[in-house]
Amino acid sequence: MKQHLRSFLLVLTSSLSLFLLPASGQISGPPPAQEKPQQFTLANGMTLIVKPDRRAPTAVHMVYVRVGAMDEVDGSTGVAHVLEHMMFKGSKAVKPGEFSRRVAALGGRENAFTTRDMTGYYQQIPASRLEDVMRLESDRFANNQWPDDEFKRELEVVKEERRSRTEDNPRAQLYEQLSAVAYQSSPYRRPVVGWMSDLDAMTATDARDFFRRWYVPANAAVIVAGDVDPQQVRRLAEKYYGSIPTRVVPPRKPREEPKQEGIRRMDFKAPADQSYLALAFKVPQLRSFERTPENDDALALSVLAAVLDGYDGARLERALTRGPERIADSVDAGNGLWGRGPQLFTLSGVPAAGKTPEQVEAALRAQVALVAKDGITDAELQRVKIRWTAGEIYKLDSVMGVARELGSAWLLGLPLDADQRLMARLNEVTAEQVKSVAARYFGDDQLSVGILRPLPPDPNRRPRAPAAPSRH
Repeated sequence: MKQHLRSFLLVLTSSLSLFLLPASGQISGPPPAQEKPQQFTLANGMTLIVKPDRRAPTAVHMVYVRVGAMDEVDGSTGVAHVLEHMMFKGSKAVKPGEFSRRVAALGGRENAFTTRDMTGYYQQIPASRLEDVMRLESDRFANNQWPDDEFKRELEVVKEERRSRTEDNPRAQLYEQLSAVAYQSSPYRRPVVGWMSDLDAMTATDARDFFRRWYVPANAAVIVAGDVDPQQVRRLAEKYYGSIPTRVVPPRKPREEPKQEGIRRMDFKAPADQSYLALAFKVPQLRSFERTPENDDALALSVLAAVLDGYDGARLERALTRGPERIADSVDAGNGLWGRGPQLFTLSGVPAAGKTPEQVEAALRAQVALVAKDGITDAELQRVKIRWTAGEIYKLDSVMGVARELGSAWLLGLPLDADQRLMARLNEVTAEQVKSVAARYFGDDQLSVGILRPLPPDPNRRPRAPAAPSRH
């Protein structure tokens, strides 16, 4: 949950525009012109996005499917992630495990990932081998199949992932529990990896049904970035993806989160060295780049998060972690700017020796209240804007990063130049707007609090052998 809740910190480094700010904080102009991305719709409804980048003879090929943990139902949590694993286990033409071996033989690398909002698959290969990976990826998208025994083996791999990444990690467990408390109706309340009881009960039929329901052309996008020609890529996409039969995307019923009417608190007890505090406030999300009160507030909240914790020596670090009377060993702030579901603004911290989580909570909230009372300085505002835009220069070196941000824009129904529009809108945020959101979104009624209460280690517990790196 922490990674999701702090998603805007990732946005700052991988999903902003290509502008450069001078010390004044004003936009001085874009970097040298590049070829713009192009978007096409195949006859079966699948989206194709192509972004030429001819600086190196390499290409990234991705398939984004607009289905993730939020599309699951109670009793089947984790099935989107399990299916991601099973997509590497064969088709009519490719044996289990052969997909990865073939990509490696092409001189490429590949993997996949599942989030609350989507599932993504990618390969980075020499540009001359693009057709080979399009043939492979389109085959498993259309014809994924595997025996039940293969499913049972891979399911045990997923269970071990849950044990090693969540059940052996007290903070991860805290955030998992806090999600279930902060959200009531929204499917964001469920963990991406799934509850263990649901994994124990999951069958191969569950995964196959999920595949047939959601892996349809109109629910997916192919993203290609690198040393490629858009029209040639389009012809290859029509050849390999365009022949996949059209099916209707299942309707999605709205699952709106009800208004929270009071503070929610939870304690989580687990063997740990230190206590830990997490505060989650309900906040508006960015739905478009139009100038609406909700969109304006979402952007201002993201600026607030950066002022509090966006650089070394930011407000929270200076006020809470320094000096002999420091309150915390570490502190964090983050704003979930956008997503398919509702978003949260989080504050968290590790109490210093002799301090309590309650003292850290009071200190964190006091820093937000200080912004609400006195605002922020122009120097703080310009500093975070300059840092964001300067980071965009480095993004130009990552074809993978460009492909991922194009996929993210498609996922959320945003235009292909979402990165540039986002930065332009962020640069419009004023100090007065930041002060305003600090005063309006941090009351008790929007707050859920989670505290990790450390227990001593269990002397009878055997240490778990380190899990092997996840590899499909």
